[in-house]
Amino acid sequence: MKVLKTAGLALALVMTAGTQAGAKGDWAHYGSDSGDTKYAPLDQINANTIKRLKVAWRAPAIDPAFRVANPQAKLSNNFRNAPIVVDGVMYMSNQIGQVEARDPASGKVIWRQANFAGDPPAISGNAARAVAIWGKGEQSRIVTVRGNYLYLLDARTGAFLPEFGDKGRVDLRRDPKTFFSWGAPAPIVVGDVIVIGGQPIATGVADINKASLAGNIRGFDVRTGKPLWTFNTVPQEGEPGTETWEHDSWRQGGKTKVWSGFSADEQLGYVYVPLSAPPSDYDGRGRPGDNLYSDSLVALDAKTGKKVWHFQTVHHDLWDYDLPTPPMLADIKVNGRLRKAAIQVTKTAFVFAFDRATGEPLFPIEERRVPQSTMAGEKTSPTQPVPMKPAPFDRQGMGEDQLIDFTPALRAEAKEIMSHYVVGEMYTPPSVAGGADGKLGTLYMPGWVGGVNWTGAALDPQTGVIYIPSVSVPWISRYNYRRPPESSLYMEGPQGLPLIKPPYGRITAIDMNSGDHLWMVPNGDGPRDHPALKGLNVPPLGQAGRAAPLLTKSFLFMGEGDMVGLSIPKLSGGNMFRAYDKKTGKVAWETDLGAGTTAPPISYMHKGKQYIVVGIGGVDHPAELVALSLD
Repeated sequence: MKVLKTAGLALALVMTAGTQAGAKGDWAHYGSDSGDTKYAPLDQINANTIKRLKVAWRAPAIDPAFRVANPQAKLSNNFRNAPIVVDGVMYMSNQIGQVEARDPASGKVIWRQANFAGDPPAISGNAARAVAIWGKGEQSRIVTVRGNYLYLLDARTGAFLPEFGDKGRVDLRRDPKTFFSWGAPAPIVVGDVIVIGGQPIATGVADINKASLAGNIRGFDVRTGKPLWTFNTVPQEGEPGTETWEHDSWRQGGKTKVWSGFSADEQLGYVYVPLSAPPSDYDGRGRPGDNLYSDSLVALDAKTGKKVWHFQTVHHDLWDYDLPTPPMLADIKVNGRLRKAAIQVTKTAFVFAFDRATGEPLFPIEERRVPQSTMAGEKTSPTQPVPMKPAPFDRQGMGEDQLIDFTPALRAEAKEIMSHYVVGEMYTPPSVAGGADGKLGTLYMPGWVGGVNWTGAALDPQTGVIYIPSVSVPWISRYNYRRPPESSLYMEGPQGLPLIKPPYGRITAIDMNSGDHLWMVPNGDGPRDHPALKGLNVPPLGQAGRAAPLLTKSFLFMGEGDMVGLSIPKLSGGNMFRAYDKKTGKVAWETDLGAGTTAPPISYMHKGKQYIVVGIGGVDHPAELVALSLD
């Protein structure tokens, strides 16, 4: 292994674990490669050319012919799809979840997925976050999920493959009384096996926590659609782990699903599964115990579905601390030893790093004591796992030291607002609103938005440095839970400002060879032009939008997340799209896209030109793809 020394910092040259990113300038997976690095090894857009970066084309997020034929269709502008680009063709999931093939040079539609024979006309739905591709040349196939079904399409024409399942599709429901819920980026194909998560939901029941069955992971033959295996995310009778659901509560266990996608090491044949919280998000009285495999990173053998290893990042979750994104895979040098790493960023602002072959932590992890619940019947875990390195990349816990302090008046108002809630260190349990103490619940941070959310982080396989966009957003947890009117305390603090200090959205660079932080910068201006801050000359405060990163050889590219009405927290996104210097975090270039970014950006080469493409949208801005290239 060659080692570069730059500015006194030794950086090990590392490799991605899965399919090589951009071997031909392609973007072949949701996160560029099967290791979910979000890295494109392209540098036509570099420090010498970045000033020439301009909009090359814009295209609606659905075939214009659909709009002409269906003017009554109501389409969501919250378009979260990241296209893939393979062999000179772009494939995407449109605003109603149909696959479209497009020209990467113009965004023009080549073909659109047809209605399945016998189905009613498709005029509604939502975009999948991505599609997957398998095979080469004339045997290339597109794998996608829409509604209750898994489809296999001919990549050249979009035609259904009749030998797959029932005339081209597989019904993912367990029985007709359920429907299939799938919000993750895409199935992943490892070898000849399609791996899919998702969650069956009982129809006619409003409470998803009570209605959901466990989100088991399944493997299907990519050629025939034949079911190959199932991994129970809530252990069943006779399986290890049932003891973590005390009083046989595993029999009612639900959720514990993958909603964020997968990564895979194709050489090992392993797929990495980031699992969600169990039901109910803020009440664990009906499920005493640690509740495996909730909030766990699980490595499965993709051929058999057998568990290789797992690590639970939160025991007995009471905060909705799902694993929000797949682990990034790369080979890094830790303490002088080359390791096959799986790097998991979290809502809690911790980074967990493991040997992806064995599950051995690459940095020590300690079980540390945490606050305990006083709620009758609640059995809080006495400890939670804390990695010793890297240090947290965002703030943890809630107290006076976190409150806004631009002026004494703003701070006094913030203290008064906070006085109505139970606060404390991270993992302070939910409390009862309207109880004897008069409190309105527990105010905790990071909230369920993160930290990190589904947009994830990015990893540079040439240096082992990860770049993490995160937000600082408190939330409220309480046993008599409802989504409360005061729940977005990001923008409903003193005089409409956030309750806490900035930055509200940030980017942190961490060298995973050492576990050391390199730099942190706010992502965008945030509310620095708020009337209450007039005359204070405040620096950039950071947008709390859920922004997604893109890495190239030259830059880190990132937007600010979507704007009013689409974002959580509200009023948190922005229209700007920027290139950051990877060594310093300084802004090298920026442009206003006209709306906030709703989807992860991608980059690819097509006919000798490097493109950057990202989905945008807003309440009054129809969803579209914007492509940037050099003029």
